[in-house]
Amino acid sequence: MTKISFQGEHGAYSESAARKFSNDEFETIPCNTFEDALKNTESGGSKFSILPVENSIEGTVGQSIDAIANSELNSIGETYLKIEHCLISTGELGEIDTVYSHPQALGQCSEFIKNNNFKTVPTYDTAGSVKIIKELGKKNCASIASNYASSLYDVPIIKQGIENNSNNYTRFLIFSKDKNLTKGKNDKTSIIFSVKHEPGALYQILKEFHENDINLTKIESRPNKNTNWEYNFFVDLLGHEEDTKINSVLEKIVQETLFLKVIGSYASANLD
Repeated sequence: MTKISFQGEHGAYSESAARKFSNDEFETIPCNTFEDALKNTESGGSKFSILPVENSIEGTVGQSIDAIANSELNSIGETYLKIEHCLISTGELGEIDTVYSHPQALGQCSEFIKNNNFKTVPTYDTAGSVKIIKELGKKNCASIASNYASSLYDVPIIKQGIENNSNNYTRFLIFSKDKNLTKGKNDKTSIIFSVKHEPGALYQILKEFHENDINLTKIESRPNKNTNWEYNFFVDLLGHEEDTKINSVLEKIVQETLFLKVIGSYASANLD
């Protein structure tokens, strides 16, 4: 059976995203960190791994991008998952004063948390936070996670739909040792690069995309972990890396970068 790695416990949103991406029967492998999920695929422990890369409310998942930058795997697909957060606890709403969850989930539910004057405790995973409060067994403690996590760990839902915005989606990338060489009509390519710390360096890169009419749908900087005050740039562009025009631009800009990594090309997913 095909195996797919994800960060977190069973019941995490990443696991739900994996099930949404593939209709085939497969086994999900929970991992402690994003790096562990990718390394499990690199070592042959799973065929695929899935990581969240951005949320429509809270933005980029920085730790995930950092892990991707240091991996040799290729992105072969993407999927969007609608995120619907629940307050989960063995106590009543009026008894709760402390809420546990992943920092992204806490941020996505910040208004509900503020309105109820809850203390927050960041955890490694949304589903993992349900396990934590179940083990604590305290009625004043709650977690923020999915309906599925509530059912899986048999802890009641106190309130559903507590996210700040109901139009709440997380984008996930799927990784494999193999590249996706199949070109389609609606492809997307993700790259990451860093440039020399000098005037106009980034402009020279962006100019190549502009002059070749290549549409960039995302550009975001992340601190370079090895050099203070230098940055990596995570970019999504429309098209496949094997397209003649895109391949030519990538060959040109590699001369202007300190490093360039093509994360992968894949079919663009739709929100649904």
